[in-house]
Amino acid sequence: MNPEELSAALLAVIAPLAEARREGSSAGLTASDLPLERPRNRDHGDWSSNAAMKLAKVVGANPREFAAEIAVGLAQVEGVATVEVAGPGFINVRLDAATAGSLAKTIVDAGAAFGTNQSRSDEVINLEFVSANPTGPIHLGGTRWAAVGDSLARIFTSQGAAVTREYYFNDHGSQIDRFARSLVAAYEGRPAPEDGYGGGYIADIARRVELAYEGDLAALSPEDRQEAFRSVGVDLMFAEIKTSLHDFGVDFDVYFHENDLHESGAVQRAIARLTELGHMYEADGALWLRTTEFGDDKDRVVIKSDGQPAYISGDLAYYLDKRERGFNRCIIMLGADHHGYVQRMMAMCAAFGDEPTVNLQILIGQMVNLVRDGQPLRMSKRAGTVVTMEDLVEIVGVDAARYSLARSSADSNLDIDLDVLQKRTNDNPVFYVQYAHARTHNVARNAAASGVDRSEFAPELLTHETESALLGALQEYPRTVAFAAEVREPHRIARYLEELAGLYHRWYDNCRVIPLGDAPVEPVHRTRLWLNDATGQVLRNGLDLLGVGAPERM
Repeated sequence: MNPEELSAALLAVIAPLAEARREGSSAGLTASDLPLERPRNRDHGDWSSNAAMKLAKVVGANPREFAAEIAVGLAQVEGVATVEVAGPGFINVRLDAATAGSLAKTIVDAGAAFGTNQSRSDEVINLEFVSANPTGPIHLGGTRWAAVGDSLARIFTSQGAAVTREYYFNDHGSQIDRFARSLVAAYEGRPAPEDGYGGGYIADIARRVELAYEGDLAALSPEDRQEAFRSVGVDLMFAEIKTSLHDFGVDFDVYFHENDLHESGAVQRAIARLTELGHMYEADGALWLRTTEFGDDKDRVVIKSDGQPAYISGDLAYYLDKRERGFNRCIIMLGADHHGYVQRMMAMCAAFGDEPTVNLQILIGQMVNLVRDGQPLRMSKRAGTVVTMEDLVEIVGVDAARYSLARSSADSNLDIDLDVLQKRTNDNPVFYVQYAHARTHNVARNAAASGVDRSEFAPELLTHETESALLGALQEYPRTVAFAAEVREPHRIARYLEELAGLYHRWYDNCRVIPLGDAPVEPVHRTRLWLNDATGQVLRNGLDLLGVGAPERM
């Protein structure tokens, strides 16, 4: 019996009791209004509900007395072993062993589909993340968003959403000009411009431009030479970024070029739409968007008095373009220095007639610091001024890098201890989880060699306290994934997997799948193999949502 089924049974018991006390009191009541929680103390049962306290005022009853009435009815439900009332009206439910244990077979039969559903099938999501400027390697902030964003896309997809991973390719503006000037300076043997880019990668790209350019760079005018380095250099740098992301396990469905917004007329179309809606006006020779009507602290210039588009013009065009492409959820993942950006973007969303935080959501990620030997790691061998994605992967590998970046809330600063991530001990969280998965496969291999198979399943035999705890955690996996999608927090999956791994290791220490010595294989051994394999499946499913490998041997 899963939580949804138990909630439905709870509703079937409560509805007539509520009506008997006060007619109409159960109108509109659904199973989703009767949430179940796992008691912190498993001695209190498998599930706990505060439904009696929540509904007592509505039905005109004392919460504890109403809980006692509910307990009597719930105890008659098939699969429920005991129901107890605690405190002011908590209802604690314990399932019988066979009902609880049946989950193991459910998981094995479902395989990779366990934890998936179609609850978000009406959501067409554009998930924009990383979007690092093509002026240098991806730094740690972008690397964090690569891990978190790709995991979030996987989680949304598992819940039925149609997800497009999109990279906003910023190839328009002053930073590209500075990049081109830096390449030219490297080519000519001069120091980087004061406002330019440094690091060994600039010299690398400049040399590659020289080799790739079809013509004589030296014969070009300064303006044409800078344009040559801009066009070829940006393509080369972005190719490196794509390769780095691919090697990190992140591939995008769409690479959207900012320059297209300005050359395709998209900016003018956005302005026309907002003008039609009555939100544009002219003042001081400029064209403004009246964002103060939608919660912004000041109105925003869209077209400057010199006729040039302001930065927000691209935002307007890009958002409208996404909506016209059919996305009803536009999620943008931005760096820590973009907090002041949120208010104006939400005002823009409202100006188009959309609902902020529904049609448009902005997630802000915080800084990442690497620590080695107790000291911050600040310098890249290649980039010179920052630590890059390649630096992190070279030190700890892709799996450890992705897991460590995704296992903490993205809206908090993150310190990553490289010494811990390089250990093959339980102190290393990714090793701890991956080792648990590998152990499930080792148990299965040893079981096969000892004649233990899954030809029999007797869930009523799974009575050890560690089995009850492990089954309880396995039951929570679908809800954990659904909640991670709801709150946009992949780290909840990682923390769940660590808890599950710990419960599995404790079960492994207490319950044998293989008989001792010459003892015969019994139904309990075969049933425990189902539980072992179910745990491995859930660990594998969860690691896949994080884009992390699930090794079968370690």
